[in-house]
Amino acid sequence: MKYILAVDQSTSGTKVSLLDEKLTNVKSLKKAHRQYYPHPGWAEHDAEEIWTNTAQMLSELAEGLDPKDIAGLGIANQRETTVLWERQTGKPVCPAVVWQDVRAKELTERMPCEGGRIFGKTGLLLSPYYSAAKAAAVLEANEDLRRRAEAGELCFGTVDSYLLYRLTGGESFATDTTNACRTQLFDITRLAWSPYLAGIFGIPESMLADKVLPADSRFGEISAIDSLKGVPVTALMGDSHASFFGHGCLSPGMVKTSYGTGSSLMMNIGRTPLFSENGLSTSIGFSFAGETWYVLEGNITCSADTLMWVKDELGLISDMEELSLAGSVTSTDGVYLVPAFSGLGAPYFDENAKGMLFGMNRGTTKAHVLRAALASIAHQNTDVLDAMAKDAGQAIDELRADGGGSVNPLLMQMQSDYVPCTVAVSAEKDLTLKGVAAMAGLSAGLFDLSACSYPVSAHYRPKMPEEERLRERAGWLDAVNRCR
Repeated sequence: MKYILAVDQSTSGTKVSLLDEKLTNVKSLKKAHRQYYPHPGWAEHDAEEIWTNTAQMLSELAEGLDPKDIAGLGIANQRETTVLWERQTGKPVCPAVVWQDVRAKELTERMPCEGGRIFGKTGLLLSPYYSAAKAAAVLEANEDLRRRAEAGELCFGTVDSYLLYRLTGGESFATDTTNACRTQLFDITRLAWSPYLAGIFGIPESMLADKVLPADSRFGEISAIDSLKGVPVTALMGDSHASFFGHGCLSPGMVKTSYGTGSSLMMNIGRTPLFSENGLSTSIGFSFAGETWYVLEGNITCSADTLMWVKDELGLISDMEELSLAGSVTSTDGVYLVPAFSGLGAPYFDENAKGMLFGMNRGTTKAHVLRAALASIAHQNTDVLDAMAKDAGQAIDELRADGGGSVNPLLMQMQSDYVPCTVAVSAEKDLTLKGVAAMAGLSAGLFDLSACSYPVSAHYRPKMPEEERLRERAGWLDAVNRCR
């Protein structure tokens, strides 16, 4: 029996799994890491803590196995989160700057003339959400790190490349196209780092990964974990891309959304990039089997994070099961929650937007607010899906869904009603893990694409009358405009 190890390093924690040749989960471990918010608009992680947690869990899963029985390791990771580390030791030199962090807002506001050229090369609107601006802000604020970076002493990358570096004892400094394309330093047409972009952000090219490879490459061999020495790393993917692959979105027009801390929506647009005219990003969906597929993408900053805010900060519920109270009312009664806690992501990209709870009256209850919190997730996704339909020139007929929010029937029905379209919920609870494990197994030659399945647990179809749908959507868009 051969096995695959898979890592899903997400915003809130790290999960590792051991899967067999049929992609059946044999054993899994999960560990949260701490979240730091040192200033308004800032969000940080301790990259050393993430590495330690990952290494400990991989070591535990490997107990009793011969390394030769593990065909490969796949890593999926939170994207855009930015790590700077010492080339010599692999140790981080500052906190990791999380994708939600907008400390680089002032820096990007000084670069308006560069926005068009940046978009033309990367498919991304100039924004503090991407890794280039985050790394530039760190170097600008710390003269010592700037000096060390220019001397070639530091590496900069996303979490996948950092974990790969640590796993291989510094022997492999690489990333894949899905992560590289979200740094705003990668030319998605040439499939290469852009010296021009590195220059305008003031990032020494020596800091960038030596190689940007397809997701199904052999990225290096593990040397830092004794029980896994010699095991090859056979896949790297951004988490959203891993779930996209896990959904089997291999044909143009197929769309998925992942409901996590934020939401990530992707539409397969084929092997030629299409640059959005409606506030979306153009990204690389995945590169494998010698081909690269592109996507239109929109990212929502606050999805499940909105529900955590309702629980932890407002104290309206004590656990997520109490969200069922939202179903005790038939509508929000005109209440809208716009969770622009770090501004608004796609398709608005407005870092100045402020969160707002709007439309309350004396009869507003906790149930109305909870329903509005759930509705905000579906509305934000619909904003992105509407933009996708305009760019692609075709309606969205089916949306494939995964992630924690996809198990909430009320949210899924709202999503189906607002678009409107069929929502197909994946039966896989850990689709990011399954997607990157499938890529790792394909890369290792353990099986072929025909062995991958895409089971669905539920379908949701529109039920809301069109007049009511239009009224709900108009009310939401009015609320969004009020918070900008």
